[in-house]
Amino acid sequence: MAGNTFGSIFKVTTFGESHGPAIGGIIDGCPSGLLLDIEAINTEMQRRKPGQSAIVTQRKEEDSVQFLSGVFEGKTTGTPIGFVIQNTNHKSKDYAHIKDTYRPSHADFTFDKKYGHRDYRGGGRSSARETACRVVAGAIAKQLLKDIKITAYVSAVGELSLNKSYKALDFSEIEKNPVRTADADMAKQMEQYIKDVKKQGDTVGGIISCVIENVPVGLGEPVFDKLHAQLGKAMLSINAVKGFEYGSGFSGTVMKGSEHNDLFNEDGSTKTNYSGGIQGGISNGEPIYFNVAFKPVATILQKQPTINSDGEKVEMMGKGRHDPCVVPRAVPIVEAMAALVLTDFWLLNKLSTL
Repeated sequence: MAGNTFGSIFKVTTFGESHGPAIGGIIDGCPSGLLLDIEAINTEMQRRKPGQSAIVTQRKEEDSVQFLSGVFEGKTTGTPIGFVIQNTNHKSKDYAHIKDTYRPSHADFTFDKKYGHRDYRGGGRSSARETACRVVAGAIAKQLLKDIKITAYVSAVGELSLNKSYKALDFSEIEKNPVRTADADMAKQMEQYIKDVKKQGDTVGGIISCVIENVPVGLGEPVFDKLHAQLGKAMLSINAVKGFEYGSGFSGTVMKGSEHNDLFNEDGSTKTNYSGGIQGGISNGEPIYFNVAFKPVATILQKQPTINSDGEKVEMMGKGRHDPCVVPRAVPIVEAMAALVLTDFWLLNKLSTL
């Protein structure tokens, strides 16, 4: 299987399956001398871990990280950082009924057809369990970026949407509610909606918005490695993501150039920010903002018609512990992937100016 590594300088390779003994990763290209804030890494892991509230999967995993290499006396050594996260609460029997059956809209079918063999327990490698490794790497990347602030939050669940600019939101509310949205009143509505959907044995999608502040001018390359192109790749690599837009996004298509152009102030900043902090694929110093669309989880606790590995029509229903809505736990994943992209370009800039 190819495609398990992300990044060009700050490279992250992940391994492991949802119901295997452990998952883990190797971070290559991290500079030496970084004093790791282990508490900050653990905080990020707690934000992503399962079982944290009534509106997410009830699988119980501590998700504590064990570093195997690349760290000595609390500092990075510049050598590959190896780490593992133990899987301690998998219940493989919950998936025995889909051993030869494909869940609609899940990776079951494509994995089986591509590789001729699949780990049906929790989806194996296609499970979102793999994203825990990304959060570890992203937490370290955040520490390299220092003053750059990355804030993601849930801006929509189903048809419930904040419908506000990030400038009008209170980011201090994000970690105060289980939905991780930036509005206290909407948080209550979203939480209840997810609970209602869960009672029906169904799932619902949503949108995560992200704002990156204090970004220096000059991150990104102007042709194939545009900053927004790499951010798009990073976000679309996350499980269940179906769309990405930055800046004015699709809403900019109905504007005229005279309305959309970001006019300059004398100091080089812009009066508006329809560009989303990126022009010509390069950061311009303004806040970067983007939206990531997540589909409803494919595994639902309702009967559905499907087919098995012999092509026969059968009926199946999901069992076990699943997220009724992935967006609350995906917030730190979005931040992590953004941090990986920015760190890669930040290190590339440092190399290009030697």
